[in-house]
Amino acid sequence: MSAAMDTGTFRVLVVEDDPVIADSLVRGLRQAGYSAAGVATGRAALAEPAPDAVLLDLGLPDIDGVEVCRRLRQRSDAAIIAVTARGEEADRVLALDEGADDYLVKPFGLAELLARLRAVLRRTRPSEQEPVRHGPLTVDRRTRRVTVNGAEVALTPKEFDILACLVTDPGRVVTRQEILESAWDAHWYGPTKVVDVHVAALRRKLGVPGLIETAYGRGFRLGEVAETP
Repeated sequence: MSAAMDTGTFRVLVVEDDPVIADSLVRGLRQAGYSAAGVATGRAALAEPAPDAVLLDLGLPDIDGVEVCRRLRQRSDAAIIAVTARGEEADRVLALDEGADDYLVKPFGLAELLARLRAVLRRTRPSEQEPVRHGPLTVDRRTRRVTVNGAEVALTPKEFDILACLVTDPGRVVTRQEILESAWDAHWYGPTKVVDVHVAALRRKLGVPGLIETAYGRGFRLGEVAETP
């Protein structure tokens, strides 16, 4: 039995003054199952009820996006992804320092945006997710406990974070880069091979053949494994 993140429970606010981009983002988020709405100015964003996540353009017509980010962070723990045409490192560092959880430089693809949104929501909203059961495996993000056929399995923090990433959408191939961004850091620049080392250890500890499958050249996914009676 597979279980995915219940995206419909998350409200995403798109803050973007370009109506074509804003409409495209809102439409894509809704198609992905999120509750999404858009506003075109910083003032409108600050007047909105606190959402679960904000896609924040930094080049707004009224208030600088970094200032909007700072004000949002002062009053809310919403996940904030800065969406910007500013690709310079100084701009990215400033946005992160003022409270952004991640950033995307335009142009970008919807698939990448959704992957980053899932990653920041996993980090910022773990307690709002019910335990996920997948065959013999149960993963409780709130308590960070893992059981296999009812027996608890002791994992390192990184091993748990990798498993939580995979169990968010069992069956979907999760790339090494997605795992790095979720379990290590959104801006990890080290080798992706570190993921394979931790996955190997995770497989040994879980002890269920076929539970974590390798999609060669792509990443990993949870396979369909029956629960042991």
